[in-house]
Amino acid sequence: MRLKCIGCEALARPIYWCAAQSPHTIDVELVRYGLHNTPADLRARLQARIDATEDAYDAIVLVYGLCGQASAGLRAHTTRLVIPRAHDCITLFLGSRARYQSEFDHHPGTYWYVQDYLERRDGSGSGLAIGAGSAAETENKYAEYVAKFGKENADYLMQVMGEWQKHYNRAAFIDFGIGDASPTQAQAQENAAQRGWTFERVTGDLVLVRRLLDGDWQNDFLIVAPGEQIEMAYDDDVMRGARSGET
Repeated sequence: MRLKCIGCEALARPIYWCAAQSPHTIDVELVRYGLHNTPADLRARLQARIDATEDAYDAIVLVYGLCGQASAGLRAHTTRLVIPRAHDCITLFLGSRARYQSEFDHHPGTYWYVQDYLERRDGSGSGLAIGAGSAAETENKYAEYVAKFGKENADYLMQVMGEWQKHYNRAAFIDFGIGDASPTQAQAQENAAQRGWTFERVTGDLVLVRRLLDGDWQNDFLIVAPGEQIEMAYDDDVMRGARSGET
């Protein structure tokens, strides 16, 4: 197959590493990180790149999760879209939603760091860490809770979440073993020491990125057919395909 890969530059090394080992022909296009803080802007940029992609590809693969609902509303025109069923990039770094949930259950107050994100900081105001509870992600989670549990229960859950977010106590650096990560790991460790947090190196798992670029799209991926768009799903599917309202 010939695939067009559109991904966040916070996953630059994993994307290029997996693309180099894929049996398929892959053209990679990276989008500046940090745009998940403005989901509407990120969505518009992603849609523009999807629209500009020529029809010669068998699929456009998106190395993103919902990312504050930035992916919700993206439309497939003549070429199908494929995206992991993930809420955010931490799932892609850890390899599964189950592992991410386990990390959250055992260490809820965690700041996450990765090499590409730290190296590519451009002074635009984005924090050192990823997945640190941006306003967009908070709104996304609240909408999900309202749909699942009702407003009163959602308000309570968000209050509980707010408490642990005020009390980060752990810094976790995700290492994929691609290149020399020691300078950025040291930067994350220094930042943790300044804040009085414990520091831990966590081994990353690229299985989802590898499967996405290898064309192994069973179970953990959404395939959006031409004429459909991505919608948020308030269940374990995370997202679903629905007929686009475009005429």
